[in-house]
Amino acid sequence: MYKHHTKNKGDLGVLKAKLDLFEQGFLILNPETEHAPFDLVIYRAGVFRRIQVKYRSLNKRGALEIAFRSSHCDTKGVVFRAVNKSEIDLYAIYCPETDECYYFNPCSYNKSITIRVNAPRNNQCEGLNFAKQFRKVP
Repeated sequence: MYKHHTKNKGDLGVLKAKLDLFEQGFLILNPETEHAPFDLVIYRAGVFRRIQVKYRSLNKRGALEIAFRSSHCDTKGVVFRAVNKSEIDLYAIYCPETDECYYFNPCSYNKSITIRVNAPRNNQCEGLNFAKQFRKVP
């Protein structure tokens, strides 16, 4: 791997999402700029959809936590900005521990979503987002 490890993780997430989306029957289109609010565009049956891809590792509780914000560094430090959900149709989350992608519409959630890959220790099932529900593009 090259020096900029966070960029490598993002590139891996995009590659894994492309393969998974191709296997689901989508045509994959790539923006000509890195400054678009989305990483990919998919097309099937006359419908185009914009996808933001994220690489996320499991936390200690066996869950993926996705906040709808972006960040960059400038002279004042790290700057966070809320994602404009109207510019994105779907999120694709690549998890290296499961080697799978998970898909959802960010407009269906508030400021973040937690997706459970592992069952919680207290066996709670109600009100949780389990990963298997998010394996296919909605």
